[in-house]
Amino acid sequence: MDDYVEITTRPIRADEIVGRLASPKIGAVATFVGIVRGIEADERIDHLEYEAYQEMAIAELRRICSEVKARWRTIQGVAIVHRIGSVPVGEAAVVIGVAAAHRPEVFDALRYAIDGLKETVPIWKKEFGEKGGRWISED
Repeated sequence: MDDYVEITTRPIRADEIVGRLASPKIGAVATFVGIVRGIEADERIDHLEYEAYQEMAIAELRRICSEVKARWRTIQGVAIVHRIGSVPVGEAAVVIGVAAAHRPEVFDALRYAIDGLKETVPIWKKEFGEKGGRWISED
């Protein structure tokens, strides 16, 4: 099964990601959906804006997929889709899916994928709320 990575300006549908990973050999797909929160530190948030160094981001996402499959040999497919541009409150900014024949390792692999994305992929976010806009660090 081929892995799937995408950087998009369109809304992300988790069911489409699961569909990309489905096959007769797959019995478990775990997903992570990162949704834009409407409140952060008691401030009302309107939306987030994401920017990416797209070429490098795609390469890093592919590397993460490869690492997941190398660490967990039972993982048969990984899909990572991240949105850029303006993302309103309540919509998905990132969806990650990990597929295997059985469930035991999909959750660890999923956590590894999102942690790797946060640490190494050149995607930045700016939060827009009641106090204006500010760049957010993942420290």
